[in-house]
Amino acid sequence: MFQSVRRPDVLVIVLAAAGILMVSMGIRQSFGLFVSPISGSTGMGIAAISFAMAIAQLSWGAAQPVAGALADRFGAGPVLIGGLLLLAAGCALTPFATGTWSLVLTVGLLTAVGSGLSGFSVLIGAASQRLPVEARGTASGIINAGGSFGQFVFAPVSQKLIQAVGWMGAMWVLALAALATIPLIAKFTGGTTAPVKHADDKGMRHAIGEALADRSYALLSFGFFTCGFHIAFLVTHLPGEVSLCGLPADVASWSLAIIGLANIAGSLYAGSCVAKYRSKYVLAAMYGSRALLIAVYLLLPKTEWTFYLFAAGLGFTWLATVPPTAAIVGKLFGTRYLATLFGIALFSHQIGGFFGAWLGGIALTVQGDYSWMWYADMALAAVAALANLPIREAPLQPAATAG
Repeated sequence: MFQSVRRPDVLVIVLAAAGILMVSMGIRQSFGLFVSPISGSTGMGIAAISFAMAIAQLSWGAAQPVAGALADRFGAGPVLIGGLLLLAAGCALTPFATGTWSLVLTVGLLTAVGSGLSGFSVLIGAASQRLPVEARGTASGIINAGGSFGQFVFAPVSQKLIQAVGWMGAMWVLALAALATIPLIAKFTGGTTAPVKHADDKGMRHAIGEALADRSYALLSFGFFTCGFHIAFLVTHLPGEVSLCGLPADVASWSLAIIGLANIAGSLYAGSCVAKYRSKYVLAAMYGSRALLIAVYLLLPKTEWTFYLFAAGLGFTWLATVPPTAAIVGKLFGTRYLATLFGIALFSHQIGGFFGAWLGGIALTVQGDYSWMWYADMALAAVAALANLPIREAPLQPAATAG
């Protein structure tokens, strides 16, 4: 499974990218744990905080194509540095937020854009341009697993920090963690410059237009929309669901950690599947399994072990959708503008994330529970499974690489 990435030069690139994603995603995916403490400390309602978290989902997605375009044009290094600095600034300033709009500025914009600039689009796109073809699938799985490992580490650590030094102190520790990651960028981008434009390169605008006109790209993006709805709803509101069931807060933090741990295995498995199976079938199986797991969860008694088992099942496909999605984009359009085109697909993921985070808060405020959100999540997952089946997964053509 790992034969293609065992060369020292390849391994350094992959592990450095995974380390950067571990921190940026680990911080971002632990923010749901701060909803209740922020509400209790500032008096802001859950719906208002959920709105700021929803804006963060949208901002993170909007940053992806911009980050990819900047990296494709100027190189990954400056984009990653800027992203981690913004992420640190957002975490450091969040304790000073006193209302909805100041929280939108810090959590909704600064941390989200910072995490987006140091996220999947730049890291997987830049790695793909630096790695041999046979290593790309496994490498994307390992990089993706780094983000999952970050969730496994940062969720329980953030919860312990909140309990030990308060949510403000915990935010400042997360800011320091973002700054401490900056030295890894040199190992990931060292000695590289902005990508060279070849004579047959028709340009980024042509590549974007070609992708947006492609039916398969639209179906792929719709599936990613559903993935974003699902993930954002759970990351933001799983702690609230645990609380409604009368269970302690540690159940939520450990559930998020288990999701991250399970997705390490899921991401590595997905990366290996990219080389063996058609990626659209891998995605269809992932989305279909989520619909089934949610149905089972709704039928089970809500004990801590129900949450842990549910988390393990969902975690296996949590962000494991990234390697096959990136693989399809690469097969259809080549790797020259992969960061940009994958970033646009990720924006659709985060539009779904906006609705998952925001509507979850509205559902709790209006209905007092998340019942209808679970039904909507289950239905969307089933539709996404079907939507991936007609995707055209043609062999890479020389003309596609140029565009």
